[in-house]
Amino acid sequence: MKILVIGGGGREHALVWKLGQSSGVEKIWCAPGNGGVAEDAECVPVDAGDVAGLVAVAEKRQPDLTVVGPELPLVNGLVDAFRERKWAVVGPEKKAAQLEGSKIFAKEFLKRHGIPTAELYGAHDSAGGAYAALCAVDWPVVIKADGLCAGKGVLVAPNPDAATDFIERVMEKHELGEGGKRVMLEEALEGEELSFILLTDGERYAPLAPTRDHKRVFDNNEGPNTGGMGAFSTDELLPAELQRTIETTIVEPTMKGLAADGIRYRGFLYIGLMLTKSGPKVLEFNCRLGDPETQAILARVDFNLAEVLAGAAAGKLDPRKLKWKAGASVCVVLASGGYPGKFETGKEIQGLPEAAQVADVKVLHAGTKRAGDKILTSGGRVLGVTASGKDLKEALDRAYRAVGKVQFGGMHYRRDIGKYPLQSSAAGD
Repeated sequence: MKILVIGGGGREHALVWKLGQSSGVEKIWCAPGNGGVAEDAECVPVDAGDVAGLVAVAEKRQPDLTVVGPELPLVNGLVDAFRERKWAVVGPEKKAAQLEGSKIFAKEFLKRHGIPTAELYGAHDSAGGAYAALCAVDWPVVIKADGLCAGKGVLVAPNPDAATDFIERVMEKHELGEGGKRVMLEEALEGEELSFILLTDGERYAPLAPTRDHKRVFDNNEGPNTGGMGAFSTDELLPAELQRTIETTIVEPTMKGLAADGIRYRGFLYIGLMLTKSGPKVLEFNCRLGDPETQAILARVDFNLAEVLAGAAAGKLDPRKLKWKAGASVCVVLASGGYPGKFETGKEIQGLPEAAQVADVKVLHAGTKRAGDKILTSGGRVLGVTASGKDLKEALDRAYRAVGKVQFGGMHYRRDIGKYPLQSSAAGD
């Protein structure tokens, strides 16, 4: 089997790494890939959002399977273009990808199908309307930019000043571009967050190993939201009774709702949940694997990933094939100084060979590039140090031991990944 992976971040490096361990896989390309992916696959320099460019790549190389990592190509209709050509691809079509591409679309879907979620106060396409609506909300309030904003489109605003500032930056200063043309205001939920990610062929679905993400940039859940500073996976996150509740009240109504709306959803569906006192509620949908949740999930894979994904692409997913290693896994993100704000790139990374020597550790690259025999930083989230162990403590010990061997200018990371349940009034994204 020859496989094309779309994307260039830590999630895609994790996919390349685990697909490369699948028997029967003889070749992997990654477009565009990064400095670490280049060790495990052939990188093709085409932007992940360039549908025409990616179609040309596939026409030339004829992969047996394509796996789409990030949301932008999905929202841009890449899967539609591939399916028109009868090419096997893992990912939802453009209509289905609106669940992530528009938070207002997703909220309307949830309400239409009676799926538990936060109360919607209103959606607004003008800053004036949004400002006026702040007079009739409960505090704190969640403000969400409607479109794709790279993890920066949500604020849990504690007071009117914070809310007004966010609306001004998003809708009047256009700091988030097209993604901020509309905003919605909703109730802030309290509880513990859980990432419930499943793979589906449109009829059958299989939950992946449970994970929890750490969104805030600093320890103790302080500072602004990021794309994710780390994640961990352990079966204790999802007791059997809670899983049954989630599947009954959220997953199955979602699958039925998609079918009722004429959408056959094939690919990964990420359901961001808040475990509230009144039961699990949906914070958000993502139409792809999470990052860095993917790194923790794939570290626990105990099945032929390529075979399972090919089955899902063909409409023949067999949920029984998904087996998971016992124990736990963790991913600690090493970020550039200043992230998630402005940051410098081009810093040389030291210590990668030494980190790789730690038992059951894989250093997955996100924002890196090669310059001769050097690896340089090229993004905000640079590396995802991923480890597994017989329990969470062992996985954490290994991950942080490896982290201690890596250095680059301005490097920062959270030191409390997996240390305690994440309590928050959360918003997703």
